[in-house]
Amino acid sequence: MNAILSPLVSEFETEDQEKKYTAWLKAKLHASLDDARPGVPHDQVMAEMEAIILAAEERHRLQA
Repeated sequence: MNAILSPLVSEFETEDQEKKYTAWLKAKLHASLDDARPGVPHDQVMAEMEAIILAAEERHRLQA
């Protein structure tokens, strides 16, 4: 079945698209859960992202 889904109910155009996305997402989640590497603390991630954002803003400011 390849029924058209309402955009008010689903971001996918068809049930087939939704099923394929769900399968892809579940595979990514399982791979992440099975990853033996240690997690990265939230504060570290946020600090690294802040540095990236500030650097991008500085590059943009210098180009203006």
